[in-house]
Amino acid sequence: MTLFSHIDCPRSHATRIVLAVKGLPHELVYVDPSKPPADLVAAVPSLELPTLMEREVVLYEPRIIAEYLDERFPHPPLLPSDPLGRARARLTSHRVDVEWGTPLAQLRRNADDELRERLRADLAESDPLFKAAKFFMSVEFGLADCMLLPVLWRLPSVGIALRELGPGIDAYAQRLFQTPLFQRTLSDSERALGSQR
Repeated sequence: MTLFSHIDCPRSHATRIVLAVKGLPHELVYVDPSKPPADLVAAVPSLELPTLMEREVVLYEPRIIAEYLDERFPHPPLLPSDPLGRARARLTSHRVDVEWGTPLAQLRRNADDELRERLRADLAESDPLFKAAKFFMSVEFGLADCMLLPVLWRLPSVGIALRELGPGIDAYAQRLFQTPLFQRTLSDSERALGSQR
């Protein structure tokens, strides 16, 4: 199993977290998009990162990769066992990616004070959700946490301090950032972002 990963992208980082949670042995290849490996270009000409390859399997899009791995390697589970629980967890992961991940990506490309304030306000409004359960909207670590932690890790790099967002978000993030599992998933570039906290 090989994961082609961007060195500093929340979506690639989320996939590395999934692999770490599952404890799956894999080869990790950090890709410079300006000089992609030939085997990646041959398999995915559009150069989507992250991309997971294993024999004839080629998957990209972090939530698709995560769900494939969760079905193939069911322990520990990242999605609930019941259909409604799985649907809700998928929706939560989608919302994390679209409502928080997308604005973060835009801010990392171009500073925009109005967008920063909207993202800050949206996250702060969600602070009570972080106090409702041990993990994000769940008593167990799940797919939404895998998608969310890379977003929260990068917020200070765009001028959003976690402590400004509320005690629930800050406590959740600091507790999980300090785990050995999360620390193992950081590239050197991502680890350097920690100095901006």
